[in-house]
Amino acid sequence: PTADAIWKALPITARGNTWGDEIYFGIPVHLPEADDAQEIVALGDLGYWPPGHALCIFFGRTPMSRGNEIRPASAVNVWGKVDGDATVFKRVPGGSTVIVERVED
Repeated sequence: PTADAIWKALPITARGNTWGDEIYFGIPVHLPEADDAQEIVALGDLGYWPPGHALCIFFGRTPMSRGNEIRPASAVNVWGKVDGDATVFKRVPGGSTVIVERVED
């Protein structure tokens, strides 16, 4: 349901914020926390953060991480994965314009 709601909202253009090795930005999607929301995610996971109505791209540790885990500020609905090397997002400065659009095979 989270992926479907985000898909229907595309394209999205927003100003990206960084929080450790995470980029997040508000999107026009309002969903509750899913039953399977995760407090620890994997490298490259795409999440939806219900409290901030935000799309999150996880590419490393955040200020909430313990050890090598990747921990969002609070549980996120994981709805996708970066195709390729997610660490390339380390080069994106906070405040950058982010465009998320549909790419169909």
